[in-house]
Amino acid sequence: MFRLWLICALLLCSFLSEAQNDFDKIVQSERKSFQHLCRDERAGAENNTNVIYQRLSLRANPWEDSISGSVTTYFIPAAGIPYIEFDLTDDLTVDSILYHGDTLSFSHQNEVIHIAFPTSLTPLQTDSIKVVYHGVPGNSGFGSFIQSMHDSVPVIWTLSEPYGAKDWWPCKQNLQDKIDSIDILVTTPDSFRVASNGLLVGEIHHGNEVTFHWKHRYPIATYLVCFAVTNYIAYYDYVPFNGDTLPVLNYVYPEHLAESQLNTAKIVPMIQLYDSLFGVYPFSKEKYGQAEFGWGGGMEHQTMTFITGFGFELMAHELGHHWFGDKVTCASWHDIWLNEGFATYLSGLCYEHLDPKWWESFKISRINSAVQEPHGSVWCDDTANVSRVFSSSLTYNKGAMVLHMLRFELGDSIFFVALRNYLQDENLAYSYATTNDLRQHLEAASGKDLQEFFNDWVYGKGFPSYQITWQQDFANQVQVSIEQTQSDPSVSYFEMPVPIRLKNAFRDTTIILNNSSSGQAYKIALPFIADSLLFDPEYWLISKENTVSRKSAYDFLFSIYPNPVGNSLQIEFQSQVDQNVEMEIYNDAGQLISKQTFAVTQGRNITQTETGGFSGGVYHLTVKAGGKRYHASFVKAKN
Repeated sequence: MFRLWLICALLLCSFLSEAQNDFDKIVQSERKSFQHLCRDERAGAENNTNVIYQRLSLRANPWEDSISGSVTTYFIPAAGIPYIEFDLTDDLTVDSILYHGDTLSFSHQNEVIHIAFPTSLTPLQTDSIKVVYHGVPGNSGFGSFIQSMHDSVPVIWTLSEPYGAKDWWPCKQNLQDKIDSIDILVTTPDSFRVASNGLLVGEIHHGNEVTFHWKHRYPIATYLVCFAVTNYIAYYDYVPFNGDTLPVLNYVYPEHLAESQLNTAKIVPMIQLYDSLFGVYPFSKEKYGQAEFGWGGGMEHQTMTFITGFGFELMAHELGHHWFGDKVTCASWHDIWLNEGFATYLSGLCYEHLDPKWWESFKISRINSAVQEPHGSVWCDDTANVSRVFSSSLTYNKGAMVLHMLRFELGDSIFFVALRNYLQDENLAYSYATTNDLRQHLEAASGKDLQEFFNDWVYGKGFPSYQITWQQDFANQVQVSIEQTQSDPSVSYFEMPVPIRLKNAFRDTTIILNNSSSGQAYKIALPFIADSLLFDPEYWLISKENTVSRKSAYDFLFSIYPNPVGNSLQIEFQSQVDQNVEMEIYNDAGQLISKQTFAVTQGRNITQTETGGFSGGVYHLTVKAGGKRYHASFVKAKN
């Protein structure tokens, strides 16, 4: 038995260690922008146009830490604007601005290109402009454009979330206007391959170079545009679902090919699971892709996730983003939990449905992480700090478990219907959403007012600690009382259904108590005698340092055993207070045989009285406590 327990314990520790390592990689890879480039998300180029198309024509040689090329932008001005602006780091040089065949003057400072038009543009009329540029993108070691090595071969990859797209291409870096469609053409030496968004529609060879042409025809947020270049080997996995087949394109390092082929196929049941829960893969007309890169984790670039190691949770997380984060994107970095909390929870759903032995461990580890921040909220209050934006405790784990609590409160059917409606909302699909948009869909599907829930668990800080007391009387009536303390004063009380399980060695039952105030009491008719109460046995709630205590249902109780008795009678007293207790024993003829006084303390007390000298027969015991008399009888066995 011990050996089995030890094996299970070692497996659990191994899982928690491996899963935490994978999760740490996820978080670190999504904190990819330079710390010194963090800024308020409202700064930068003015958003006075609707960008409908961009064509990136780039040159990138992995042997060189540089980029050059042009970006052509088609846009619709909202009004008669006299100028347009693009975000671009000052580390790169703008060579020229081309507009209708003419070269325009411009300024490039404070990471913004300002371009004045000859005359104000006609409102709502499609126009275009080209920016030609080159240079060496800045690099702090965690940047948006990395030139590195693998197995003595060079590689370049981009990583732009949250503020890094401007580090390698002139763009509108915001969370307000998705690019309706893009073409990405990257020219590189012909010993390399290029991975990017959408479908590969051309490989144009010229001399010792090749241009890879990727076409993407879904709206895309700027930070999800990507490319990577090295000596990739490409192969496909295929996902059958809904009478169709989705190709999964894998770009891997040659030295990792055999290992990768063993792991990438795990993505197939994940896509099928998400399809059943949330609807068809959002970019099904193109592909899902996974390209290996040199960072320790993954990044959900639209239709082409960049990934390291192809771990189960890592793949599930980045795939989940294609529904929550890519199709529907957070409308501000304040709402980043709509991306990361969802992707984290979806990786948990993969454990629940595809590898259920780890589901409980997943929930425990996420709760343990969430309660490491007693004064933090799911809603991000500091978008200038990348570590806060991508807080593993708050954005990822607390966000995931808040979704789990919403599922508990609403029930599976309503919860998943609400999420499908959220993803299919024509105002949100392939666009941006706020926390309030999610709340409205959950309310519409459930008919419940969830403002209090969101105020407490999303915008409010911290978490509760519960103090549960319970008792059961001889009629099996159970009384439960719930007290609560909060880790942060921003929330006066975390209102939430509280699950408890009453059990003994043979039976158990789980009961949900709707808890809205401290000291709230409940009565439960139980058809059996319980020996214990478990708080939140299936790990639905974010909470910490909870206590469960049992008290007697009466001010005073006593019991005797064994019966019949031999030479010693055991007596157990249960008292709510310290007091002196008087005990008298009479024989069946009514004669007093023994009289004793005991100093009983609050709680459980066990003592004994000698009965070896008693004759065989029936005896009657009277206990006097707190002005009341209590009676019992026992049989003395014949000597």
